[in-house]
Amino acid sequence: MDITFLLNGESVELRGINPMMTALDWLRETRRLTGTKEGCNEGDCGACTVMLSCATTSQAVNACILLLPQLHGRALRTVEGISGPNGQLHPVQEAMITHHGSQCGFCTPGFVASMAVAHMNGETDHATALAGNLCRCTGYAPILRAARASQDQPVPSWMKADQQAAAALPSPPATWLPESSDALAALYLQHPDATLVGGATDVGLWITKQMRDLPKMIFLHRARDLHTITPTDDGTSLRIGAGVSMAQMLQMATQHHPSYADLICRYGSAQVRASATLGGNIANGSPIGDNPPALIAMGATLHLRRGDARRTLPAEAFFLDYGKQDRQPAEFIEAVTLPRHAPNLRCYKLSKRFDQDISAVCGCFNLHIEGGIVGAARIAFGGMAGIPKRAHHVEQALLGQPWDLTTLAKVQHAWADDFTPLSDMRASAAYRLDTAHGLLLRYFHDLAGHATPLHEVTP
Repeated sequence: MDITFLLNGESVELRGINPMMTALDWLRETRRLTGTKEGCNEGDCGACTVMLSCATTSQAVNACILLLPQLHGRALRTVEGISGPNGQLHPVQEAMITHHGSQCGFCTPGFVASMAVAHMNGETDHATALAGNLCRCTGYAPILRAARASQDQPVPSWMKADQQAAAALPSPPATWLPESSDALAALYLQHPDATLVGGATDVGLWITKQMRDLPKMIFLHRARDLHTITPTDDGTSLRIGAGVSMAQMLQMATQHHPSYADLICRYGSAQVRASATLGGNIANGSPIGDNPPALIAMGATLHLRRGDARRTLPAEAFFLDYGKQDRQPAEFIEAVTLPRHAPNLRCYKLSKRFDQDISAVCGCFNLHIEGGIVGAARIAFGGMAGIPKRAHHVEQALLGQPWDLTTLAKVQHAWADDFTPLSDMRASAAYRLDTAHGLLLRYFHDLAGHATPLHEVTP
């Protein structure tokens, strides 16, 4: 495979690359750009954070699970390129020095990369921007002070150049990097045994942790029509391409589904959200994926494609059993349609850490209450079964009943009819059943206007 991209402002052409090589390994071992560090090698610690730009955006990503073909047609900037061409320090670098934001220094390049991206994008929620960067030395306070001190400084000219340069970069089509969903459908039909790679936040770990050999991979970041969000003809729904990143999903949900947006804010880190795709999170079929419960609760529809043949099915029907989905060979998720508005949708995630943690239980509720009576109910959970699953018995027990605490007490027994959860390192089965009902109570109080988020509740 041949690729072309920009590295710290300079054009790079690579021929016959190993598509399983990560950007981190190539930077350190081939180019000797060792400022980017290897820590966890699974996208959690942020030591390997780099800046990746296309014609429209610049984002912080984890180089340890970024595969070389994903650089094609893009601009990559490492910590060595965040300083100017003549050694001028970037404002965040100067602030890190002034505010003593570095001690051992191992994590510092990743912090600087994340801060530089946030600085260029005008982001001032520094705690969120840096949630994917771990430091064992500083306690974060001096790093946050440095981020705040630099936020109003102008963006250096050399940092502004990447998006424009990426747009002008000649990047001829490559066989395993289809330019459209049509090209993807044809290629996948020819190679149904290939692995589809969206953001590689999951597939990357197959390589770095499971040491799997993936002889055929089809990379989707060039299929631009998979990366769009468009309203349907009647204006009531949104059609979301399977390649839409979770960062794009967060922007959409902030406008249309605020509670879903709160859930997405806890989906990995900024680096993970920049890479991970909606279609990938659905297609991997994880019982603890954060998107499926929300999609099921909204009544979302999946659009699947195999060659020129297309079909649709409800989101909950896609998940058949643990590790098994309703997807034929060479068939892929092309898009997802969901309601433009779902005012009673609420999504709750329980995990041991607030940021960047896997759900022990994720519950999403979407009830329609009219005249104090439950008229319709969609309740879906992750972490309660081998697949994301609706709580059909609980829904039926609620329908036609008064929306009050007495009714909620009566339906408590129905959770065990819907779910037989496992006990594991994240939670016991009993805890999961108890908290599922607890989240229904939380939903009741949430709709009543009571403060329910943990960071808003005080003794």
